[in-house]
Amino acid sequence: MKRNPAIQLLGQLAVVFVVLLGVLVWGWMAYQPNQPKEDNEYIYALDYKLLPEGATPENKQLYYGAALFEQTAQLLGEASEEKLVGNQLNCSSCHLDGGTKPYAIPLIGVHLRFPQYRGREDTMGTLEERINGCFERSMNGKKLRGSSPAMQALVRYITWLGRYVEPGETLTATGLKPINLPNRAVDLNHGQQVYKKVCVVCHGNQGEGQLGEDGTYEYPPLWGPMAYNNGAGMTRVITAAQFIKYNMPYGINYKTPQLTDAEAYDVAGYINQQSRPQKKNLAADFPNRLKKPVSTPYPPYADSFTQTQHALGPFQPIMEYYAKVHQITKKK
Repeated sequence: MKRNPAIQLLGQLAVVFVVLLGVLVWGWMAYQPNQPKEDNEYIYALDYKLLPEGATPENKQLYYGAALFEQTAQLLGEASEEKLVGNQLNCSSCHLDGGTKPYAIPLIGVHLRFPQYRGREDTMGTLEERINGCFERSMNGKKLRGSSPAMQALVRYITWLGRYVEPGETLTATGLKPINLPNRAVDLNHGQQVYKKVCVVCHGNQGEGQLGEDGTYEYPPLWGPMAYNNGAGMTRVITAAQFIKYNMPYGINYKTPQLTDAEAYDVAGYINQQSRPQKKNLAADFPNRLKKPVSTPYPPYADSFTQTQHALGPFQPIMEYYAKVHQITKKK
């Protein structure tokens, strides 16, 4: 039977329309940030790259902030005019996937938490001051001026990461995911074994890290002169163990951990017992000693436990002391 040409044409147009509609929907979805997962994780695509870099001063600043985040040591280190970074770490060494990875100290929405009380300084602090804390400790460097282009670009980038978060909104998968702490001191021999088995392939026999083809560190140093100093938050065994458990070896996530809690705990202690840069005036940290995390490896303390126990555990007796004597619940 012969088809009506008009009906045939309409059918062809309908097919073309459906195909075009599918392409448009796919394109729209590709250009949108990833939406929250079922458990309310915020993992946004780093879609600032879809913006023309030089189109506006804001775009240019955003690109600069993103570059600083990923290449901090290269752009602000020894080879730069500023010389503000004293080692070979980048912001992205701890805040993985551009500051978006769940339970890898993600920065999505953190700009909304400031001003924020900081126990280390015992005062309300700004986002800029928190960034400088990282520069002085994790980067073993110097403070950025609040008005400097670098500081303003980093703030711009961090703010961009949280642009879809509403004030007061509760996010999940933030900070670090807790582990079940072994009720014992760190086993340094076991930690060394775990390091040699799991970590050495990327971070080297001496924790020196691994350089990429472009001369920058593909895998950061964990100890030695190019690592974080002894005032950094990562020197706390509990903090380091939580980070390691759900992010290492590189490429895993909190849903696919490969290390046990005991392995993460022991290797964190082993890493933090190695030599690293020393920060001056650490005794001034935590003016209110009751605010000091139990795993802070340097004195003074508001208790009689030894520095060794604060550095290597067991931490449960210290936590129990603060709960009983001061009615303070401590988890790190």
